[in-house]
Amino acid sequence: MPEFLELLPPGIALESFLDKIQSAPEVEKIEVKGALGRVTQEDIRAPHALPSFPRSTVDGYAVRAGDTHGASESLPIYLNLVGEVEMGRKAQFTLGPTHCGLIHTGGMLPSGADAVVMLENTQVAKPGEIEVLRAAAVGENVIKVGEDVLESEIVIPKGSLLRAPEIGGLLALGITDIHVYKQPRVAIISSGDEVVPPNADINPGQVRDINSYTLSALVEGVGGIPKRYGIIADNQADLYEAASRALAECDLVVITAGSSASARDLTSRVISDLGEPGVISHGVNVRPGKPTILGACKIAGGDYPKPIIGLPGNPVSALVIAILFVEPTIDYLHGLQTPQIRPQIKARVTLNLASKAGREDWVPVKLSSEGDTTSAEPIFGKSNLIFTLARADGLLHIPPQVTGLNAGDEVEVLLI
Repeated sequence: MPEFLELLPPGIALESFLDKIQSAPEVEKIEVKGALGRVTQEDIRAPHALPSFPRSTVDGYAVRAGDTHGASESLPIYLNLVGEVEMGRKAQFTLGPTHCGLIHTGGMLPSGADAVVMLENTQVAKPGEIEVLRAAAVGENVIKVGEDVLESEIVIPKGSLLRAPEIGGLLALGITDIHVYKQPRVAIISSGDEVVPPNADINPGQVRDINSYTLSALVEGVGGIPKRYGIIADNQADLYEAASRALAECDLVVITAGSSASARDLTSRVISDLGEPGVISHGVNVRPGKPTILGACKIAGGDYPKPIIGLPGNPVSALVIAILFVEPTIDYLHGLQTPQIRPQIKARVTLNLASKAGREDWVPVKLSSEGDTTSAEPIFGKSNLIFTLARADGLLHIPPQVTGLNAGDEVEVLLI
């Protein structure tokens, strides 16, 4: 049986792997309204200040703050109402001493005003005259010009992931088109003599192809474009041909091999044959997923090595390793400066869990809350049982320096 070359810690293995590949994504121009999940190719600067005019944050009266000093319910200040600010228009009046103007939330402050008194802190004394029952400070209930962003300020740096807030901010600045990096194309190859399509009737000893579709969903979820290359038999020539074609057409190749040692060895041989540098790491000190293969190959006519990841064939192992290695690789290829971080929460483990020193463990758990306490109940199952993960809310992390957990220990849970 082939031996693993070296069991590297996951973090070190990933760093070494990414050092061997190069990110040079192509650029395209798209509409901002369809840019969710894309990555900016350039620093984006504000073409103008936002807001571009001073405006009220409440319904009330625009005032000169100095005119309200000393106002109280027992000793109100009287101001003359000289107009109303119409929404969406510049005020047609200017505030002089002891003047005020009716204004609504979002309305533009009239010239001369430097504060707004909330409506509930006023009352009408008589037509055209307002009682102010509480003093206002300069700038109170007002958003200043450029308080959100200043003109020419970098509002979104290069290499940023565009979320809903960024899209809203760009459109608020009148930016409707943007240059982004093209999404990484990710080839997914399933291999194994026992693997058949999901719509096939299975015979004894056969399993349906799970990994192609779960991995495709994962790739789409982090901004990649999956391309499935079908099921390849455990034949070196066939796997080499499929992987070679995938390397030429895509930015990342993911191969899920059978669970046998011979299948893993076949994948590593194919990776080594495809081009330099070949296999970078064969074996990662993590459970599940120890048989992971990380490689990079520069094909004939290529400018730089492209990454290849060999995943275990067992569905749970494949998905866990995809979270640890495929997701950050897609982020890197997408030009993302700060990799996406899956949400994590703290919880209390409900059972004792054993672990081997030096090995990083990821355990599927079901989460539940009672009061202020979140509990993580381990879901035990072998790595070829997909519903072990389907029943889970997250993966409990046992760091390599920990030799086990006791029931009640606080743990980090990566949500899935």
